[in-house]
Amino acid sequence: MSNDLRHRLGAAGEQQAAAHLERLGFSILARNVRTRHGELDIIATDHRALVFCEVKTRRAGSSGHPLDGLHRDQRRRIRSMALAWLAETAEPAHRRSDLRFDAIAVLLDGRHRLVSLEHLEGCF
Repeated sequence: MSNDLRHRLGAAGEQQAAAHLERLGFSILARNVRTRHGELDIIATDHRALVFCEVKTRRAGSSGHPLDGLHRDQRRRIRSMALAWLAETAEPAHRRSDLRFDAIAVLLDGRHRLVSLEHLEGCF
């Protein structure tokens, strides 16, 4: 893993988000899917919906809310990446699933322990 503090913080937040989704009964299909337009953080399914989940992580005590960084252009880019992923790699059953775009805000302490997690379903 990278020694970059931001990268480690983001990876720890994504791990917390993936564990949260699994506790809710989701199966994680893919994580950190890189495309030429960016990266899809988590792709999951609960066999009713195919969920593309953007994870935003901040350290507790930092200014602002983690989801402050989820701007309109980024939401549009995530939707485009999701459609490309569906066209290129998704199984036929996933192409028929309901699509949903969720966001998970994660706050971690200085030791990367969970302080809070907020899951917004279908938020964009």
